[in-house]
Amino acid sequence: MNIPFEAKQNVLFIGDSITDCGRERPFGRRKGNLGAGYVSFIDSILGAALPELPLRVLNTGISGNRVTDLEARWQSDVLDLQPDWLSVMIGINDVWRQFDGEPRMPQVDAGKYESVYRSLLAQTRSKLKGLVLMTPYFLETNRGDPMRAMMDEYGAITKKLAAEFDAVFVDVQAAFDHYLAHQPTQSLCADRVHPNSVGHMIIARAFLDAVGVR
Repeated sequence: MNIPFEAKQNVLFIGDSITDCGRERPFGRRKGNLGAGYVSFIDSILGAALPELPLRVLNTGISGNRVTDLEARWQSDVLDLQPDWLSVMIGINDVWRQFDGEPRMPQVDAGKYESVYRSLLAQTRSKLKGLVLMTPYFLETNRGDPMRAMMDEYGAITKKLAAEFDAVFVDVQAAFDHYLAHQPTQSLCADRVHPNSVGHMIIARAFLDAVGVR
């Protein structure tokens, strides 16, 4: 096993409701409440598999966030916490709000998503030991579905930024697509976005596989 982390490093996860999952405020932590989702699963697996490698896992996900919301709180919820490793999963609401949001809400189109995301990474990458970028996803197998097609576009931007900033790339959409080739969407969730514990374990496994912890 090629372990990317070092003992006592800060590993910070930031994102939207999928990351949040009811985590503690002002930030979730290993000895507190990391939430009921994939961040907690990753922390538990790392703690069980690598007891000799104590890590400080933090969660600053906030439900409903888009990349512009991350921009507004980047200093307090990322930079001030001085992570050694940073994992970002953002984009679901950037897309979703274009389909079910308030019509007068300023939308985050693909161009703005990419430019804001790039700006955040540019001011942060040199301060990190490692960076992980996770794609947004939509639990829909029909790639011609308008929301799925747009989510794939935002996922492709995430992949491009991962290459640009020497980040570990986690294709969460592909991990879900593998599952959905065998099981229906309803076995994961009702709204095609917020998964149950099985879905969160799929995300956790995709992260751990990508960073090399198996």
